[in-house]
Amino acid sequence: MKNLCKILFVICFINIITIGAQTNYPQNYFRNPLNIPMQLAANFGVVRSNHFHMGLDLRTNSQENLSVVAAADGYISRIKVERYGFGNAVYITHPNGYTTVYAHLNKYFDKLDEYVKERQYKDEKWEQDITFSPEQFPVSKGQLIALSGNTGGSAGPHLHFEIRDTKTEECINPLLFGFKIPDGISPIISGLYWYDRRFSTYEPGANGITVKKNGNNYTTDVIQVSSPEISFAVKAVDKANQGFNLGIYHAELLMDDRLIYSFSIDQVSYDDTRYLNGCIDYPKFTKDKMSIQHLSELRGMKLKNYNSSGKTGIIHFEDDSVHNIEIVLKDVSGNTSKLITKVRYARNSQQVTPSDKLVKPDEAKTVSTENAEINLSKNALYDAVNFNMDEKPSSNTDAISNTVILHNSYIPVHDGYTLKIKPNRKLLDKEKERTVVLFDYGSDTDVVKGKWRGDKVEARFNRLGKAILLLDQSLPSVSPGWQDGALIKNSTLRLNGRTKIGDIISFRAELDGNWLRFARVKDDFIYVFDEKCPKGSGSHTLKVTTTNTAGNINTQIFTFQR
Repeated sequence: MKNLCKILFVICFINIITIGAQTNYPQNYFRNPLNIPMQLAANFGVVRSNHFHMGLDLRTNSQENLSVVAAADGYISRIKVERYGFGNAVYITHPNGYTTVYAHLNKYFDKLDEYVKERQYKDEKWEQDITFSPEQFPVSKGQLIALSGNTGGSAGPHLHFEIRDTKTEECINPLLFGFKIPDGISPIISGLYWYDRRFSTYEPGANGITVKKNGNNYTTDVIQVSSPEISFAVKAVDKANQGFNLGIYHAELLMDDRLIYSFSIDQVSYDDTRYLNGCIDYPKFTKDKMSIQHLSELRGMKLKNYNSSGKTGIIHFEDDSVHNIEIVLKDVSGNTSKLITKVRYARNSQQVTPSDKLVKPDEAKTVSTENAEINLSKNALYDAVNFNMDEKPSSNTDAISNTVILHNSYIPVHDGYTLKIKPNRKLLDKEKERTVVLFDYGSDTDVVKGKWRGDKVEARFNRLGKAILLLDQSLPSVSPGWQDGALIKNSTLRLNGRTKIGDIISFRAELDGNWLRFARVKDDFIYVFDEKCPKGSGSHTLKVTTTNTAGNINTQIFTFQR
């Protein structure tokens, strides 16, 4: 009896240690990085285009220039200045093994701001990625480090806040660190879907099921499925008393009281965040803007620490009996919703037939047409695809090739792939130098330079759609927001960038022969007047040189008075 008690004690102790290891994050070590109550516009793990949201988006009451303070003692180890992405960002390394990140800032605190400005003028480059030693910019908990803003890839004023493991740089769900954010609302389920898994989740695709709500519980009619192998997916959001649609933290799928699959969004690295596309119904997301998360594993989805069940989530029916299904969703605060229903295999099925252009996860594949070739790596796809590739004449007046159709933009690609396209006529060397690849994804486009490999142009992409070669002999330009020679009374100079094809990839401004710091905001270039051009300094000449994607260079001269 004593030995049995000892054994039970050891088992319980091991379980306690195991559970603690999963949630052993310092509680209340980090403070709110704003001096207003924490309110979420987005949480960790929200579904975004081609990535998970990797931190918390903290509301700033639709205002800019709120004080942003250090969440704990440490030192500023890095800053970034970039057009998209984080915009202006600060990284603080802390002695407990974590790094906090603060993004979309308007301005750094004075001493740091002056350092960055000096570095920009020294490098004659606005975009920066600077690392610091511990003694350069030490900070204490609650110290002002910046002013909030709306810079980079931000759609409105807010503060993006992350907590990372300093060694691995993995982002960890900040809500696991004990921040006090009121949350009494359970996740809301608005849709349930099943998929025939004999071939692929993409073909024939999702089968929608109407969900009925009763408090925090949900149900459906008995689900009749026509395949002996299926999986489920759920459309759901969390609210957390904030009114915004937040992401689901934890989900479980059970059949006949057995766990079939579960996921938790505790930590993700930026190297792996694109695996999101294998966790959702990507066609539904791109076509209908619907966030539907799989309760199963796709073969090509290899995100670490996400599937917490060790099971695939694929259900294999061996009878036509009715089976019980339970889906449990939880947020970090423990608020729980349940969907309880039944499923039955109806034995009336037709299976998708693989084609000769079948591409599967974990298998590399080359598919070609008469004038084009795509090389997909073994890590390119999350699920099987009967890959269609075609080409047709283009109506674009700048086109020098057929339009190459790569399946469609509703199928995701994880790894970048190589595409080669042959022009439809012989080009002069100077024309080859100005050839670009235009890629149309349906909702947006991209233009890249590419490289010549024999008689074809080669470029890399990580989305599918339509591609074409264009000859771009046009010049980029900027248009000033003032009349030439005018007296400028505003606090800024603004230039709007323009290209016929592609983007302005290089911008240089010189004021009376000296480099001048213009920030890039989307397609605009903005200079904030400072000691380089004070009031009353008279007439000035501004020389601007721009280069577009194709490599065409344009130099423009403007004058103004100050």
